[in-house]
Amino acid sequence: MSAMAGGDDDPPDEFGLIAELFAPLAAGYPGALGLTDDAAFIAAAPGFDTVATMDAMVAGVHFLPDDPPDLIARKLVRVNLSDLAAKGAVPAVVMLAAAFPCGTTRSWLRAFAHGLRRDLDHYGIALIGGDTVSTPGPLTLTLTALGQVATGRGLLRSGARPGHDIWVSGSIGDAALGLKAIRGELPGLADGHLAALADRYRLPCPRTGLGPRLIGLALSGMDISDGLVQDLGHICRASGVAAEVDAAVVPLSAAAAAAVKDDQSLLALVLTGGDDYELLFSAPPEAADAILILAKELGVPATRIGRVIDGGGADAVTVRGGDGQVLAIEREGWRHFRGPDDKGAGGWSD
Repeated sequence: MSAMAGGDDDPPDEFGLIAELFAPLAAGYPGALGLTDDAAFIAAAPGFDTVATMDAMVAGVHFLPDDPPDLIARKLVRVNLSDLAAKGAVPAVVMLAAAFPCGTTRSWLRAFAHGLRRDLDHYGIALIGGDTVSTPGPLTLTLTALGQVATGRGLLRSGARPGHDIWVSGSIGDAALGLKAIRGELPGLADGHLAALADRYRLPCPRTGLGPRLIGLALSGMDISDGLVQDLGHICRASGVAAEVDAAVVPLSAAAAAAVKDDQSLLALVLTGGDDYELLFSAPPEAADAILILAKELGVPATRIGRVIDGGGADAVTVRGGDGQVLAIEREGWRHFRGPDDKGAGGWSD
């Protein structure tokens, strides 16, 4: 009999939940001890740094409460792997802390575990521990991800220098527009474009292949989670520099381009909305050809969108339009703790 025997709508038992749904995700990693202990053992490889990151997601803040449970689990994995990719690290293992609302059903949990397994298998990583509790509040999920990068070679925010090119992977603004699409706030857009944008909000694509290959080419990096302008500002402040972005060359998907064509005011949302989980990095101009060759090899677009310049301070990032004029950006991007009516340009975000 299953450790979680009972009807799909019955509340689960904590230890049965772990045994049936999460312990199988630890198989193949001996240090996880089958999730039967209260700690895991991680072997450190000589010549490598361990890179650790942790992100939390809360229903109604980082995802919609009625999103499919498998997609919630996969987004949780992917936003963490995006942080590792931005450091040039190869992902290895994850740990999950989950606060499930009272009354969460077995069927929901099974779907969540299925989504978790799907992405752990896809990215070749194992679940090695964590904690599960119940809560009277909203679903709250925290994942810790560990990866490895050659000692001293990880990409930092502090490595940008004047004269560097600024690059992004993929396309920008899809997730922020996707939230609008889900809310029905892009009524003129074709159904196919609406679906594409919504998918990008619900299921980001961490650049785990590109990130480690940028070691030796890029000299600073992070992922875009809080909006392009704000996250570039983080790099500038850590590096003591400023940056100029050419809005006309910021890469847009076909769906995002159609949305902006219909409503030019959405360009500000594209530049400041969160949840892109694309890589943002700087590199010397002489690395440009190698970056483009690498991007073509991996099938991941990489686009030069600006340059690093002397300067710094609170207004370190300048965005210029196609005519070269400075664009007024009222808000850089998402920040927590603003209050319920001030959720940033991208709405729900991280």
